[in-house]
Amino acid sequence: MKLLAIGAAAFVTLVASTVAPSIATAQTQGPQNPGPVIPGVCVYFNQRLLAQSTVGQAVQTRMEQLATEVQGELAPYATNIQSELTRLQNGGAAVTDADRQALQARIQEAQQLEQTREAELRYTLSEQRRLISEAVEPILVAVYQERGCGILLDRESVFIVNPAMDVTDVTIQRLNTALPTLSFNRLPVPAQTAQ
Repeated sequence: MKLLAIGAAAFVTLVASTVAPSIATAQTQGPQNPGPVIPGVCVYFNQRLLAQSTVGQAVQTRMEQLATEVQGELAPYATNIQSELTRLQNGGAAVTDADRQALQARIQEAQQLEQTREAELRYTLSEQRRLISEAVEPILVAVYQERGCGILLDRESVFIVNPAMDVTDVTIQRLNTALPTLSFNRLPVPAQTAQ
């Protein structure tokens, strides 16, 4: 059963895909003349912070490791189910309803485990991002005040901006000092969140 291993692989792809576009966007060449700096207008790009800060990279690396661990945990289920399915297909008339029901029960157990592990990975990632956000918030407030910002725009809603108005780099630098990394394991989903 490839479905069991595919779920964890899909999660790794999901995590990577949320970061990869931000890196590509951050590296895109802007216009030769970016226009004037507008006093009081600042721009911040959270996705770039998550992709380029040391803590964001540490979280990405650890999430990939956790997803690989989940794949390793699910792989024996898939192998056993595939073996049992092959045995039943080759068993002909000797296969009983009890055999089929036992296989169906194993498939459901494996699917439930896969769903549980995927939920744990999603929850773990969201908790790490929450911790990063908590560390970034006071940094952004300080940069906002230092730069005399009157408004802080999300870079995802701004197509092109004068780089002098972007506060992401200084925010990344300060976050790298304040929160260089996070150490964590896969977290169980709290009961109220799971429902």
